[in-house]
Amino acid sequence: MATTQDFRLSPNESVLLIVDVQEKLMAAMPEAPRNRTLDSVHTLIETANRLGFPILATEQYPRGLGPTVTSLAESIPNFSPFEKMTFSCTGAGKFFSDIKALGRSKIILTGCETHVCCYQTALDLMENGFIVHAVADALCSRQKLNWRNALKALERAGAIPATTEQVLFDLLKVAGTEDFKSLSRLIK
Repeated sequence: MATTQDFRLSPNESVLLIVDVQEKLMAAMPEAPRNRTLDSVHTLIETANRLGFPILATEQYPRGLGPTVTSLAESIPNFSPFEKMTFSCTGAGKFFSDIKALGRSKIILTGCETHVCCYQTALDLMENGFIVHAVADALCSRQKLNWRNALKALERAGAIPATTEQVLFDLLKVAGTEDFKSLSRLIK
């Protein structure tokens, strides 16, 4: 059972995980969810960059599905995605050892598809003691039923349901700071 402490986010405990937000895969998504997801992921990248917490990204079979969406990849310092063939990111080379080595317990989960790679990744991470915050507006699937069902299943499995705005303000904690002034403009 999740505790109040599990729900709280802080930059020093968090990792932003971007799962398979790739050119060809995103082109297969309906326009409205695709645009919502890309905008939300971009906001979370800017938040992570501003507040100084790590960003990890994966690419599912990049030879077939293409690279990460260029605008996102260009906004991540030292971008170096983990290539994978497994649906769960934990099966991607050094991904699991690298995420553990960061010494952080909270994963801000974004990407696609919600019901496949994101779902399996979240379950594997939670089985290994990580607290996963599933950011609904930064996750997508080709079909709304799959997206909605995966979010419900993740919550039942113990993931913390969240939105981009909720994550941003929880990380900020207070208004009036330079970080607040810089980041709050992203959600207007």
